[in-house]
Amino acid sequence: MAKVFTIPVPPDVTRKKERERTSDPRYVDGQRLLVEAMKYLAQSDPIANRNAIELLSEHVRTRFRMSDSPLMSETPLM
Repeated sequence: MAKVFTIPVPPDVTRKKERERTSDPRYVDGQRLLVEAMKYLAQSDPIANRNAIELLSEHVRTRFRMSDSPLMSETPLM
């Protein structure tokens, strides 16, 4: 049986807690592209493309920050 040793370290109060996030247009463009792909798949054949739409939807939901919304982008739509 192994022993676990913990060394207590006092927190550094001078360290910056959280860095400010800025919106990256590449993420927003990527998110917009995936949303357009889901729309296309849903219009062409929603029943046959259901698995692909769910996969893209899960990717958008888990890989992008909610603050990087393609609906509230500073860049114009193409």
